[in-house]
Amino acid sequence: MDVGAVGFGRLLPGLRDRVRSAAFLGLDMEFTGLHSAVPQNNQPSLFDSPAERYLKVRQSVQRFTVTQLGLAIFTKENSNKYVVHSYNFFLFPSTLGVTDVEFTLSASSIQFLSHYGFDFNKFLKDGILYMNEVQEESLSQHLSEGSWRVCSAVGRNVMKKAIDEVTRWIVAAEEGETMTLKDLSGSHMLEVQLVLRQALQNVWTQPLEDGEVVVKKVSLQQRRLLENSSYDYCRKELILTSARGFTNLFQILVEAKKPLVGHNMFMDLCHLHDKFYKPLPESYEEFKRNIHNLFPVLIDTKTVTKSIWRNHRFPRVSTLLEVYEVLCSNNLNPTDPMGPVITLASDCSRYAEKKSPHEAGYDAFLCGSVLLKSAHLLLHRVTKCSDTVEADPSFSQYLTALAEYLNKVNFIRGGASSINFSGEDVPSQHPPPLVVRVRGWPQMNERQIYQELKALCRFDVRRLSENQFILLSNKFKHVRRVLRNYKHHPHLQISVYRHWRHSPRVNCLLQVSGIVALWSLLAFVLGGRPCCSS
Repeated sequence: MDVGAVGFGRLLPGLRDRVRSAAFLGLDMEFTGLHSAVPQNNQPSLFDSPAERYLKVRQSVQRFTVTQLGLAIFTKENSNKYVVHSYNFFLFPSTLGVTDVEFTLSASSIQFLSHYGFDFNKFLKDGILYMNEVQEESLSQHLSEGSWRVCSAVGRNVMKKAIDEVTRWIVAAEEGETMTLKDLSGSHMLEVQLVLRQALQNVWTQPLEDGEVVVKKVSLQQRRLLENSSYDYCRKELILTSARGFTNLFQILVEAKKPLVGHNMFMDLCHLHDKFYKPLPESYEEFKRNIHNLFPVLIDTKTVTKSIWRNHRFPRVSTLLEVYEVLCSNNLNPTDPMGPVITLASDCSRYAEKKSPHEAGYDAFLCGSVLLKSAHLLLHRVTKCSDTVEADPSFSQYLTALAEYLNKVNFIRGGASSINFSGEDVPSQHPPPLVVRVRGWPQMNERQIYQELKALCRFDVRRLSENQFILLSNKFKHVRRVLRNYKHHPHLQISVYRHWRHSPRVNCLLQVSGIVALWSLLAFVLGGRPCCSS
């Protein structure tokens, strides 16, 4: 189900009830970009530690925004049946208040979204507002001071048109008469009311559904009575609720503490923190603590399925949809037809009829479905024989089968295999690094070394010294191939990196130690020579 600003408020109470009764939640997000090109060294690398990667991602998250958030609410019914309500929330940064949010578009990401049919009009015109706690505090302060202003140029045009319509109408209108302003977005509905009330003392406003605001001509006495009424939709607390927009649902998710399931969800978690909670902290450890406090149970289906590949002969597939299709086949569990039954609710049934990869609501549904089917597979294999598996396992039993994967979020191409939000990070098991010594090719750099090797295989390259470079790969076959093919190369001498032999620091230390030892020996020899008698 697609949800924009116009219908979001009406759905929020029902969403609160569904989240509270859910077994778990599937999550997916789409962005205006992934990895910022500024600064130049901001691209992910196999050399990155989790803390180093976090700082790179933090810079990217600050530059890009969320276009769409998918939430799939999985509710367990009888006989191992789960009913799913899956939503596409189109989001847009709040334009309410005194700050105008800036964000960047990555050409490749926009092209990617366009290829998969993303509705940019929905994102721009009907995106649900959101803000984090720092932005909300700033807005609250300006509301208290009465220093409200419209930030966006589009908003100012809307305001001008509304004021022109009302001022022309009010000249001939009698007290008690009303007019209706139409086709206003969620943020403009609030801004129009605040600006009109500030500009004209003899009007009152009231919002209706579907982007309409009723304007009524009133006396000054009526105006004062209405301003002190509990029915005023522009009271400060209601303005803040409206300005928070999607953040109201985020707070419901946090309060519910339901298991949150994603696929390669590190970037998603960074955006959740930055956009709806607080700006990302500089400290990686603080970020981990904050996320764990917000969502105590995280499950990354990429982490789970990577383990299944290794331990259960799971077919090697790359995309989330391919993983889902493999798990739905009977090849993995031919003796166990009693897996979980997953049914889409009637208002989300189009996902049952049509595949919609990279649509956030659909991918959120896939995440939750992959989680259930993976957990059932693990539970079935742990018990060794199918007749010991309960016909209707509880979700807590599935969580027990998944215990070793809880809170371990996949770490793509880096110095750890996963980020552990409830403990120490898990180091990667990479092939040994290689060292390249360049001879006869002056002024070589990392890019040139990469270009030389990329036709054969992919390595990340880092300069070690003036004529030496370190190569890192995540595939043993690539290491073996390069060692074999470059064994007799005239300009590149490639060997396995040995810290004691190739580290510049170790070499410097050995050189200094050698010089000190030599001087000590000379001092001993010269100082110990017997004096000649006269």
